Amino acid sequence: MPARISHVVLVGCCLALGTAQAQAPDPQLIDDLAAANRILFDQGVVDGFGHISARHDKDPGRFLLSRNMAPALVTAADILEYDVDSKPIDPQGRGVYLERFIHGEIYRARPDVKAIVHSHSPGVIPFSVTPVGLKPIYHMAAFLAVGVPVFEIRNTAGGAGDLLVSSNALGRALAATLADKPVVLMRGHGSVAVGNSVRQVVFRAVYTETNARLQAEALKLGPVTYLSEAEAAKMAPALDGQLARPWELWKRKALGQ
Repeated sequence: MPARISHVVLVGCCLALGTAQAQAPDPQLIDDLAAANRILFDQGVVDGFGHISARHDKDPGRFLLSRNMAPALVTAADILEYDVDSKPIDPQGRGVYLERFIHGEIYRARPDVKAIVHSHSPGVIPFSVTPVGLKPIYHMAAFLAVGVPVFEIRNTAGGAGDLLVSSNALGRALAATLADKPVVLMRGHGSVAVGNSVRQVVFRAVYTETNARLQAEALKLGPVTYLSEAEAAKMAPALDGQLARPWELWKRKALGQ
């Protein structure tokens, strides 16, 4: 797999999606999205499952998401365009993710969201099935201080099922539970992180998993002192201003550069 993706390939990919040249997404956005898939795998957030999307930079009613495949194998040529109902614009016979509705319905409900990660990262799962809430134990996860709700799919109209968000109705229910928060857990399933850019959402997905592991370890030792909301609010600008620092490291490592 080539470490650097040619922008000629990226433009060709956009045209193959059936999008008019004037409305084609920024090639850099596609490049970042392809890289993000491999970063999330390299950082242990996703494995053979999970996905990341980005809102179309020219058309806010559409989003970009890979075809149905393992994240570590995604390249620019695998990125498809979807409408807000989570229907692929021109899949050309390629399979799509069953849980693409997670992305479409959150983009519909949250105009501020520009990127979404859905994963089954193992550290967060215990916090989705126990009364212990996921809270920020250190500054890198300060964004968790506003609260991390848990989505209980059994409370939806679909009732008990396979735990998969496989319809617009279930996607809407998940988006409602997320509300205005940056992260939502999914009982017995995984989590969803949202952000205002691909880089921010990757940062949040990675440090949500790291925080979950640290919190579980700290709870074995005794009572835990968590970050306060005031402390977390002061950390936010500093963290958001440093997104390029871990991104460049993670990207170089994941792409073997």
